[in-house]
Amino acid sequence: MRLVPAFLRLIRWPNLLFIILTQVLFYVSVYVPLFQTADWVQLALLVVASVFIAAAGYIINDYFDLNIDRINKPDKNVLNTGINRRWAIFWHLFLSVAGVFCTMLATRFDKWYLVLANVACVLLLWFYSTTLKRKLLVGNIVISVLTAWTVLILFFLKVPFSAAFNSDETISKFFRVSFLYGGFAFIISLIREAVKDMEDMVGDERYGCRTLPIVAGTRATKVYVAVWSVVLIAALIVLQLYILQFGWYAAVAFCVVLVIYPLFKLFRQLFTAHSAAEYHQLSNLAKWVMFTGILTMIFFRIYF
Repeated sequence: MRLVPAFLRLIRWPNLLFIILTQVLFYVSVYVPLFQTADWVQLALLVVASVFIAAAGYIINDYFDLNIDRINKPDKNVLNTGINRRWAIFWHLFLSVAGVFCTMLATRFDKWYLVLANVACVLLLWFYSTTLKRKLLVGNIVISVLTAWTVLILFFLKVPFSAAFNSDETISKFFRVSFLYGGFAFIISLIREAVKDMEDMVGDERYGCRTLPIVAGTRATKVYVAVWSVVLIAALIVLQLYILQFGWYAAVAFCVVLVIYPLFKLFRQLFTAHSAAEYHQLSNLAKWVMFTGILTMIFFRIYF
């Protein structure tokens, strides 16, 4: 396997593009219209920091999951076939340090709590790969929190912590939209991680993982996914009814067709899925919902 394609597979380049899209869209579609200002250098540094830290997390996850991935994903494993494991450790350390340094530059050495937060992300991704992902629900929650942080870090970057909860109308609107998307990212990530656990049961069980489908069974896991799906669908329907009063008809139509309907489809197909291939399809459907959900940010650019 050639080195560059192997490395790109190792760092999950499509997922990194998704992070870039999320942060750039949120900045351009939400922050800029609200505050009528932009700092593109700061945005670029923060995006690079997020991409580097995420890439480092994917590398270390594959490093510790080598044996499990030989069972669950034998065709996707690039360690020891395209990239030496020692080089994987080097790239993990390099990208982690570079990501934290870019965070320092993005915050202009001012918001120390954001630097510490991204250091915590690096550590969480390490412990997720070594320990947390093998524990009941803990790993899923960690990944979901980190997914939400992709959006929330932009809020705390642009709004001083002391002013984050004040009564200023613009900041209050920015707060609501930020946590709306953060909450959406958290819940859809919880759903997808649980589905992936069902997909990867064979390898996970062989190497002592205590994921929800292994501990409680696939039926209980499906109920867990179904509950979160219903919660998300209900929240999105209520949100559409709320924004209808502002005349955001295109946004409502987009959300109903490309976000809510696929979620309903995921819910409907959940209880008939039994094979790893079927769970993989559901995982991709959840990823699609995350993608289209993020694209709804465009409408804030249009209507703000």
